[in-house]
Amino acid sequence: MRSTVPLFGACLAALPVPTLTADAQDVRAGAVAAVTVFLDCNAAECDFDHFRREIAWVSWVRDRQDADLHLLITAQPTGGGGQHYTLDYLGQRAFADVRKSLSYVSDPDATDAEVREGLTRTIALGLVQFVETTPVAPRLEVVLREPDVPLRGRGERDPWNLWVFTLGVNGSVEGESQQSNYSFEGSAGASRVAENHKIEISLRGEYDYERFELNDTTRITSRSEDYAADLLTVWSLSDHWSVGGLAGASRSTFVNTDLALAAGPAIEYDLFPYRESTRRALTFRYAVQVASFNYELQTVEGKTAEIRPRHSLVVAAAVQQPWGQIDGSVEGIQYLDDLAAHRVNTFISFEYRLFRGFNLDLFAQYSLIKDQFFLAAAGLSEEEILLRRRQRGTGFQFDVGIGFSYRFGSPFANVVNPRFAVGRVVGSEDEGH
Repeated sequence: MRSTVPLFGACLAALPVPTLTADAQDVRAGAVAAVTVFLDCNAAECDFDHFRREIAWVSWVRDRQDADLHLLITAQPTGGGGQHYTLDYLGQRAFADVRKSLSYVSDPDATDAEVREGLTRTIALGLVQFVETTPVAPRLEVVLREPDVPLRGRGERDPWNLWVFTLGVNGSVEGESQQSNYSFEGSAGASRVAENHKIEISLRGEYDYERFELNDTTRITSRSEDYAADLLTVWSLSDHWSVGGLAGASRSTFVNTDLALAAGPAIEYDLFPYRESTRRALTFRYAVQVASFNYELQTVEGKTAEIRPRHSLVVAAAVQQPWGQIDGSVEGIQYLDDLAAHRVNTFISFEYRLFRGFNLDLFAQYSLIKDQFFLAAAGLSEEEILLRRRQRGTGFQFDVGIGFSYRFGSPFANVVNPRFAVGRVVGSEDEGH
């Protein structure tokens, strides 16, 4: 069963107000044999405290093994800029044979509070089936509220033809008597997402400047620029196949590039149907491109400009299941005019529930680098090395992190107490002087 609940639509409410009902108080106190629910959500606007306050007629627990119901919430962006949330209700124990799924699509112009309320209503709607035979059921009422604005029909004309545009800019200035820096960033994007065709255009830029006065006679200044433009267009061929093209332009002082251009076709296959992408995906994408480089400084190979063909293969996986989640990818890039010039990028993020209350968290990324033909022949100054303003020669890069978490004690999570939770005390670095 799958249904879509729009932002302004039917909602479920528990009346009277949950904080005043005897049922809610009894649930929190454990006096009622309420349905126990484990919430599993890493998506935006999953406010656990808010859900517990507003949906007080179930008993929220902290471990999946203690729950009658595992509520798994996943999300992915929509073409209009909102989020498509999928709520999977996975029954356990007495509800072991019960599975249901609801959807909630947030309005791209909705505030965080509006999205949170939409999620709350959808969660409550799906829980009704599980509490209809409990002592709480006689105190629940289903209320249909008239929408605040007319709902858009499928046949209504879209004056924007599905196009969505975004703009962003920010900057900062920081300084003291012997040091100052300022930076500016800007971005712009346009996208059109339909079932059979997708177009995404993005522009971004960053400029940084730093000044250091080491003494009365020595001053160091540093400047870096990073600009890029990308174009992606994709056509849907089937539930598993898609084809498209990639194009990009960039300028970066860090990698000695005055202007780089690249364009070419690509094809992708997903082992699972694309409609299951919020829960699982295993994709293989192959692309061929022609790349053109104009360098800021002469390279170690004695070149100021060159054109090189290349191809790439990306294998990416994403899984979000009751036992945890995995996100990972392996990308290989090779230049066809010199097969020794290549790069392999790997990434994995892994969260796994080993047993009750005990979680393993792991992330790692590693790059094998054999394509630094862009390095400047003149070498780097001490300032450029220390300030990381230009890329240094290297054969690899890595970043690894691992963690464990263990939670034990009361399995219930129904009480919300926000006292002393808002804000923090900030101390001065010069405190005591």
